[in-house]
Amino acid sequence: MDRIPDTQAASDHPLYNIGVATRMTGISIATLRAWERRYGFPRSGRTVGGHRLYSERDVVRLRWVKAQIDQGMQTAQAIHALDYQESNVLKAQQELAAQIKPAAEPSSVIPVCDRLAQALARHDTELADLILGEALPVLHPEGLILDVIGPTLAAIGDAWFKKEISVATEHLATHYLRQRLLMWMISGPPPYAMHPLVLACAPNELHEGGLLMLGALLRRRRWPVAYLGQSVPLPDLASLVRDVLPPLVVLTASTEETARSLVEWPLWLPEAAQTGKPIVGFAGLIFSEHPEWRTRVPGTFLGATLRDGMASIERLLR
Repeated sequence: MDRIPDTQAASDHPLYNIGVATRMTGISIATLRAWERRYGFPRSGRTVGGHRLYSERDVVRLRWVKAQIDQGMQTAQAIHALDYQESNVLKAQQELAAQIKPAAEPSSVIPVCDRLAQALARHDTELADLILGEALPVLHPEGLILDVIGPTLAAIGDAWFKKEISVATEHLATHYLRQRLLMWMISGPPPYAMHPLVLACAPNELHEGGLLMLGALLRRRRWPVAYLGQSVPLPDLASLVRDVLPPLVVLTASTEETARSLVEWPLWLPEAAQTGKPIVGFAGLIFSEHPEWRTRVPGTFLGATLRDGMASIERLLR
């Protein structure tokens, strides 16, 4: 039997109608209705008109149950196993929470991002799950991304640079946060009916944290995203752009070396350079810390912060 699904960072807010839930889980509409009628699973929300609505957490739990059934488990047993494991996890989390709260200083006094960075620096992913789970109902995914994940990634990177943590610890922490961002990117609300935005790091650019956060934020606001990630060669990017026909391409760079490689993008996307379609935008640490690079790279500088970048992208698209 698979491990219990990680639903700590998944929202309970009802978002998806039954048709979208079917596409996301591979479970038919008739089966979803039958499970709710027979087993009370999942307890979906309802619109004013009485139509079912499913949350991100519902989708994660449904996928887990389906996986167990696909492996030969009976439906009732799979649902019971999920309930049993979740109740045990909740009990363990409550016990853990009671143990970790300092007597003299409430955890709420310590910024969430600091608590999360400290937990990950100690390799305590269970505590990290608990911290995110506590913060999610208050901040929701967008607030977590901007005010918790971003600062935590920066703190982890700074600790590695100062040799306060090892490479292995930095990788564990970064990949832990990366998984959450990818989950939010995949499980966002139904996207607008349009070609996706293409998000890519410059050639040889390995720092993708900012791009991942941008992708997750865009999906939270229903923009479809084709996420390419680290170190994308410009010829390969151009080939994909011709196939996907995005309205916008976002490129990121953090160093002079990788920013220099972006100067050549018009050679591979000549139509975009000549007509402005698709729009090509760029951002990253090098452009924030060294503004002179904003005029060296062709295209549209999206902004020095994630909030600025989101505002620029939505302005360009609308």
